[in-house]
Amino acid sequence: MAGGAWATYERRLHHVSAYIYGHLDEELNLDRLSPHHCHRIYRAVHGETLAATVKRLRLQRAAAELVQTGLSVEAIARRSGYPNVQSFNRTFRAVYGLPPARYRKEGSHKAFETASMEGNAVMYDVDLRTIEPLTLAGVAHSGSYMGIGEAFETLYATLFARNLFRPDMEMIGIYLDDPELVETDKLRSFACVTANGEQAAEAPLTPQGIDGGHYAVLRHKGPYADMPKAYQWLYGTWLPNSGREIRDSVMFEKYLNNPREVAPTELLTEIYLPLK
Repeated sequence: MAGGAWATYERRLHHVSAYIYGHLDEELNLDRLSPHHCHRIYRAVHGETLAATVKRLRLQRAAAELVQTGLSVEAIARRSGYPNVQSFNRTFRAVYGLPPARYRKEGSHKAFETASMEGNAVMYDVDLRTIEPLTLAGVAHSGSYMGIGEAFETLYATLFARNLFRPDMEMIGIYLDDPELVETDKLRSFACVTANGEQAAEAPLTPQGIDGGHYAVLRHKGPYADMPKAYQWLYGTWLPNSGREIRDSVMFEKYLNNPREVAPTELLTEIYLPLK
C-alpha cells in the first residue's frame, strides 16, 4: 500500500484508539466511528475486531474495579455497558473464570495479600538476573497505568503504518511514578518495543532505554488487575527478606504474551526491580 494511504490509516487508527479509550462508558457506534475498510485495517494491525477490543477493555477495567475499588457489581456492570447484572456475570465468568462477586473475594490477587516468604515462596517465581542495556522505541502515556493499552495501540499502529514492525520485538512497559504517591492523572509511563535505533525518528515515537545491571524479576501469571498486589508483595515481603537494596533506576514490565490472544488468567508478565 502506498505510503500516503498508510499515513492516513495511521491517523485514523490513532483516532479510533483514542475515542474507544476515552468513551468506554458510552454506547459506541463502531460503524459510524470507522469506515468498513478501516475495520479491516484495524483487525489486520491489532489482531482483533473493534468490537472485541471494546469488550476486552471494558472487562479489564471491570476486573480492576472489582479488585481496587468498593464499587458494587451492579454499578460496574452498568459502567461496562451491560443491560443487567446477569449478562455481565455470564460474560465476566466466561473470560475470568469466576463471576464478579467471587472474583472480588477469591481472585488470584488475594494470594498476594496473604503470601509470606516462608509459606508461599514457591508460588512466586522471583529470580535474580543481570541484563544488558535495552534500546527501545516508545509512546508516552499519562494517567492510570491500566490505560497504557491505548499507548500500545498507538505504538503498534505507527510501527505497522511505517513498515517498522518486526515479529521479534518484545513488549515492554516503563513506569516512572509510584501510584501510591502520585495522583492517578499525573502518572507517567511509556509503552515500548525493543528497537534497533531506527524506529524513533518521528512522533509519536520517542527513543527510550533500560539500564543494564542487576534485577529481581517476578514472573506474574494472571490478570493485569492483580499487578498492584504483586508489586506490594515484591516490595513489602520479598525485598525486606532478600537482603538486597534497590538501585536508582526505572522499574519495567515485560509482557510475554498478548492479552488479545490469551485469556486474562493466562497472561504472563515479568516485573523487573533494579537492584544494587
